[in-house]
Amino acid sequence: MTNNNQLLQDLASKWILLNQEVMSLHDRGLYDRAAKTAQKALDQAEKFDDPEHPYLAASLNNLAGIYDAQGRYSEAEPLYRRALEIRERLKGAGHSDVAASLNNLAELYRAQGRYEEAEPLYRRSLRILENTMGAEHPDVATCMNNLAGLCDAQGRYGEAEKLFRRAFEIREKSLGKGHPDVAVTLNNIAALYESQGWYPEARPLYRRALSILEKALGPDHPDVATCLNNLAGFYRAQGKHEKAERLYRRSLDIRKNSLGPEHPHVAASLNNIAELNSAQGRFSQAEAHFLRSLEILEKTLGPGHPDVATGLNNLSGLYVSQGKYDKAVKLCRRALAIRKKALGPWHSHVAVSLNNLAGIYESMGKLIQAESVYARSLYIFEKTLGPSHPDVAVCLDNLADLYKRMGRQEEAGEAEKRAARIRAVKE
Repeated sequence: MTNNNQLLQDLASKWILLNQEVMSLHDRGLYDRAAKTAQKALDQAEKFDDPEHPYLAASLNNLAGIYDAQGRYSEAEPLYRRALEIRERLKGAGHSDVAASLNNLAELYRAQGRYEEAEPLYRRSLRILENTMGAEHPDVATCMNNLAGLCDAQGRYGEAEKLFRRAFEIREKSLGKGHPDVAVTLNNIAALYESQGWYPEARPLYRRALSILEKALGPDHPDVATCLNNLAGFYRAQGKHEKAERLYRRSLDIRKNSLGPEHPHVAASLNNIAELNSAQGRFSQAEAHFLRSLEILEKTLGPGHPDVATGLNNLSGLYVSQGKYDKAVKLCRRALAIRKKALGPWHSHVAVSLNNLAGIYESMGKLIQAESVYARSLYIFEKTLGPSHPDVAVCLDNLADLYKRMGRQEEAGEAEKRAARIRAVKE
């Protein structure tokens, strides 16, 4: 009996050390190494020979989370599901650990654009947490925050704002006004306002979030870099390029120093600086930053990750602005292929790639091809986001411009009217 207890203790000690290494590698953006170590931790958990051991559920959840970060969604889903099943059997359907698994699965579905599948999981998770933790618990706020993000992605801005504000109230009350999680929610509300063009309302929230994070975590923390990045994007959207660049570069420096020069967040900062350079007409600098960003993303996340597709899409846009249409088409098509494979053919990001490809065809004078691709983009936007989403209005405007070039004034007018009706509802 003593030998058996010692064996179990040794297994547990090895698992804990492996799990700690997994967390460290994940936080440093070393996802390939993290996945291998997480698989070792899972193998170690299997040695307990208990199909309902809590270490097994945790290992499955952790490996799924790494696959999720790598864009390996089809591999992550069965692991998340198995972890959920173990926790339901072990602790009951109403346990907070079950709520955590439901939230993780919902986040995976949201990343894939599977919004109708994600929402009931978020809501079930929220009910469990409210019942087990109480309506004012920080975990309830986290779940509300995630559900708000889903509503935001669907263009349900009124619902998103209510949920974000309720999450903010809970966090401020339970954690204190100076807690980093309060800053996260303020940042989310600011981003929601910015996406609707409500710049005066967004600016003080971004600045307050930044102030909280700098005071709570110090000026060189990665979360401060994220907030600086968002504030820089806010200034860029308003054409305040000098302010934006200062903040982007400070964010980049923090990320390089705290996360290492090849972390995905460093790639994101380089991409944002590249987009700013492109808007300023500094094309050679933009291209260099885009290419370096892509190099990091392909190395850390793999060539088939959705973030790589985003980088390719942005570089394609740079080439369009320079009239390098052949280069732009190749990159746009590659981005489209990655998104279709990683996210599925009906994801809104696939529609974005199609919309961009159609725009390139239009610039090249290939109007018939452009019309066909715009129509496909519009169909996907309507199917995934609903017929009244702002992205539908953008696509309709693009179609209207194309119809005018083709001399089809009546169809152009109808597309413009429909886009105007969508915007009138949102306003």
